[in-house]
Amino acid sequence: MPATAFDVSLPRRPSACVVFASPHSGRDYMWSFMRQTVLNEHAIRSSEDAFVDLLFDCAPEYGAAFLKAGAPRAFVDLNRSPDELDPALIEGVRRIGHNPRVASGLGVIPRVVANGRAIYRGKMSMFEAQERITRYWTPYHRRLQELLTMAHDRHGQAVLIDCHSMPHEAMDGVVRAGLRRPDIVLGDRFGAAASGEVVDRIETAFADAGFLVTRNTPFAGAYITQAYGKPAKRQHAVQVEIDRSLYMNEKLIRPNGDFDAVRLALRKVVAQVAQIGQGRIPLAAE
Repeated sequence: MPATAFDVSLPRRPSACVVFASPHSGRDYMWSFMRQTVLNEHAIRSSEDAFVDLLFDCAPEYGAAFLKAGAPRAFVDLNRSPDELDPALIEGVRRIGHNPRVASGLGVIPRVVANGRAIYRGKMSMFEAQERITRYWTPYHRRLQELLTMAHDRHGQAVLIDCHSMPHEAMDGVVRAGLRRPDIVLGDRFGAAASGEVVDRIETAFADAGFLVTRNTPFAGAYITQAYGKPAKRQHAVQVEIDRSLYMNEKLIRPNGDFDAVRLALRKVVAQVAQIGQGRIPLAAE
């Protein structure tokens, strides 16, 4: 089992109503898990949001909490509902309705990694699946809500920045030939997860740092954005997808020569986003 469900870095002075989180950058690929999988140590990392935790780890310096996963996404997907169980992987699960994520092997316990490559040779027991959820999914989400509640209690509002990365090829079918590809996709579930003012402020922060930003296409936000985005209660959630090719070699899963420059640019973004709601009337609910 991974050593920890999560790691949280808290600011010395919690001046921000913003919480940054990285649910897919966990990389504790323990020996027992590697014995189960048919994939090698490199292939198993293909769906990991590699190094995203390093890109946003400056958040506490600007008064915001930063939560990151310990367990890797291939082991348990924290951006899925705990009831998104895959009958093709987990024994005893009944097929009820059609969930496209589960059907494609991307349930809370993933059956595949990137490009549909199978993780296991056969099925696993319901006991093992539920143990992963109990030990890793539940503590992460409990802590995430605690951080948002504390921010809300202090500032009258809370904003979750759910940090992810996307393959460069993700925009292939979205951007017309000859046009610059967006570097960042913001997902607010088409306005359901965050107020327009919040998303505008976040988009401006990225644009000011030189990033090209688009919204909701092809990523509008998954379970976390849906579950935690409650703008009517002044709790906003925005998913951030950053093009991996900006800062890493996707094939080798290594930082590239631009990593430090991108990290520095994102520091400016974090500093600006952390100022949301500071020294002013709380953001209006929508």
